[in-house]
Amino acid sequence: MSAPASSAVPVLGDGAQRRRRHGWPVIAALAVTQTIGYGVLYYAFSVFLAPMARDLHATPAQIAAALTLSILIAAVCAPLVGRLLDAGGGRALMTAGSLLGTAAVLAWSRVESLPQLYAVFALVGVACSMVLYEAAFAVIVSLHATDERGRANGLLALTIVAGFASSIFLPLTGLLVDRYGWRTALVILALIYGTAAIPLHALVLRRRTRTASTQASATAQERAAIVKAATRARPFWLLVIAFTASGGAVATVAVLLITYLIHLGHPPVLAATLAGLLGVLSVTGRLVTTGLQTRLPAALIAAAIFALQGVAALALPLIGRSVAGAIGAVLLFGLGFGIASITLPHLLVGRYGTAAYASLAGRIAVFSVADKALAPLGALALAQAAGYGWVMGAVAAACAISAFALVAYHRL
Repeated sequence: MSAPASSAVPVLGDGAQRRRRHGWPVIAALAVTQTIGYGVLYYAFSVFLAPMARDLHATPAQIAAALTLSILIAAVCAPLVGRLLDAGGGRALMTAGSLLGTAAVLAWSRVESLPQLYAVFALVGVACSMVLYEAAFAVIVSLHATDERGRANGLLALTIVAGFASSIFLPLTGLLVDRYGWRTALVILALIYGTAAIPLHALVLRRRTRTASTQASATAQERAAIVKAATRARPFWLLVIAFTASGGAVATVAVLLITYLIHLGHPPVLAATLAGLLGVLSVTGRLVTTGLQTRLPAALIAAAIFALQGVAALALPLIGRSVAGAIGAVLLFGLGFGIASITLPHLLVGRYGTAAYASLAGRIAVFSVADKALAPLGALALAQAAGYGWVMGAVAAACAISAFALVAYHRL
């Protein structure tokens, strides 16, 4: 059985409270940069899809492939970024990523062909790996290395604020495109992101304290030993399975839910409204999960919620033709929509400590982030070949795999 984080982390008094107070400016800065980062580098893309397809004389599928490429590039970069975060902290890396992200969005505004678009989104993918959740989580885990409560509260606060990125930037981007056109809108978004993220990452994030060379070497050796031991043992791979399967299931529902609800006979406005509930429900799920983690094992909490998501996916084809049934299924699935992001750090720190957190999280991100990019494509192919009912069955199976993997992880 995995040891809870509280048993691995000493309980501190005034020192932990001081670090918690001093850490809130960092968490507030990261909440701002994550909200704007996700809004500009990820969510805004859907608003640009149609005008870009028209101006570049391409199909929507060809344009959408750029975002898929970006996500896959971010997955490939994750292990290296994790090692850099463990070795040097987030200040330099996230500042450089902010500069790269700003430059990439400006370059995006000037693309004239599909090859140029794909090249730009390869850079966007690199920037995303350096500045979004995985990097921000590593900073918070390092900041509260010996303070479990401060770490949990920091992660919760960050994800709650950043959870509203789509609610802010989808309408804002739509307004900018409508008024100025998509190219000028991108320039404005790039300036918004660069003006906020570059100084906040450079000035608010702390530079990691330098140690003597022998101590630094020992720390590097310790990290390498932790990663080597973890990746050779079953618990780590159970986490990979659990969060990869869950990420694919959530991404599939996020992409296909509106289309499937319309297929079930619901008006497009109702379908979009129900899909919009997922973002609000993700906040609710994170609050519930964080509260329960003080009383119950985190792995079992997540396993139970993933299992409920599987039930919701199976129920949607059966009860989803009625408004009440569709609302019930979406509500049940939405409760687990954002819990992976706060559960994985808790489990990694609880078993392996904080010294190699970013390295281990990066190894998992290779699989989980790639699955988030590829699973919706496979689901679309399955829907065309066999129908949406089979897609929901596949989502339910993925949720069940996640739940069983976490139960097995807890029992080891």
